[in-house]
Amino acid sequence: MKKIKNIIEALSIHEDSEAVKILDEIGTNCEMDDVRELTAKALVKRNSEESLKVVVANKGKGINDLSPKVVMTTINELLALEDKENILKILDETIEENEEQDVKDTASSIRALMSFAS
Repeated sequence: MKKIKNIIEALSIHEDSEAVKILDEIGTNCEMDDVRELTAKALVKRNSEESLKVVVANKGKGINDLSPKVVMTTINELLALEDKENILKILDETIEENEEQDVKDTASSIRALMSFAS
């Protein structure tokens, strides 16, 4: 698990946008909750629009994961962001444009939580 953690951390700081695609395709689809949790943290840590869309706007990933542990870790990481400009934008876009009602509802709840936490 330590090697996986190191790979995920390296991808989180890698400047290439391909790193986000790798984290999305491999990390968020892993059967292991711990790997999905680490991946969600890494994507939030990047704090780019592309990486935040993965954990906000996709059913079954990040704040929409089936594991409560992954969901809570993702939410805590989002709340801990110092610069919340990107996440607020992605949440608003998801609420307005996403086709999945469950995803919209979750994004709306997180948006409200973030406004109370500020």
